[in-house]
Amino acid sequence: MTTARHVIFGTGAIGLATYDALRRRGESVRLVNRSGQARVPDDVEVIGGDARDSAFTCAVAEGAAVLYQTLNPPYHQWTAQWPPLQAGVLAAAQATGARLVSMENVYMYGRPNGRPLTEARPDAAHTTKGQLRARMAGELLAAHRAGRVRVAIGRASDYFGPHGGAQSNLGDRVFPAATAGKTATVLGDADQPHTYTYIPDIGEGLAVLGEHADAPGQIWHLPNDPDTRTTRQLVEMIYQQAGRPRAKLRTMPALLLRIVGLANPTVRELIEMQYQFDEPFIVDSSKIATQLDVHATPIGQAIADTLATYRSGSRHGITT
Repeated sequence: MTTARHVIFGTGAIGLATYDALRRRGESVRLVNRSGQARVPDDVEVIGGDARDSAFTCAVAEGAAVLYQTLNPPYHQWTAQWPPLQAGVLAAAQATGARLVSMENVYMYGRPNGRPLTEARPDAAHTTKGQLRARMAGELLAAHRAGRVRVAIGRASDYFGPHGGAQSNLGDRVFPAATAGKTATVLGDADQPHTYTYIPDIGEGLAVLGEHADAPGQIWHLPNDPDTRTTRQLVEMIYQQAGRPRAKLRTMPALLLRIVGLANPTVRELIEMQYQFDEPFIVDSSKIATQLDVHATPIGQAIADTLATYRSGSRHGITT
């Protein structure tokens, strides 16, 4: 292995976006995943191994200044897989003295109850996955307070953009349908305002958390468009940019999710998270905008760029 200043654990959509942001800065980057393969240029080092093994994570992190935890196990395996994955990356940060930038979602907050979600919001998760994410975040912040590691936490809402794929509500069920003039499918109530975070903005935000002196020891919501739209409005924008004057949209009701979930463990795990679409779900990212000068890509540009990746066939990365 060569020496890399930045080591990214995970080569899914977020890991690849973080890699892109760092490479734009001219930084040396090593990617780590289970397979040792990723859709990146040949000169980029990709190491395969089990991030649950602290001996492995410490070895691949040696000499790094910043580690990025962007691993994301299969949805139905979160409880079993994610804590040991985080523990492995945390052990590497502690052993090497590297800053740890951890990618998180906003499940730990629970129901919005009519208010935008900010970083000051206390954890109030009522779901199994939300309570798990709260415990994991608590472990990282406790390690930071104890002086064992420098941690910066970035949190995003539901994401969309390049490499979003089938995991994104505004992904494979929407963009190909729009370009073909067919009917798109989304989860939840499409007429509730809902924050979606653009994947390249997540990568840019995580890169800033890896370099800014004020980032460690804090939680940061990664940049979102402050003008929160409904899912339906965003789908209509996608169809318009795809050259389709009228959007065709259907929603998947909770009952159908439950039926499909009987045979599909991933869909089954989505059921408890549908509360996010029952009311306005707005994630405020003004803190990172005002304090670190990181802003969301204009939504029209984000949609145009995502459409371009779908049309070129380059939306899928290797994530194993």
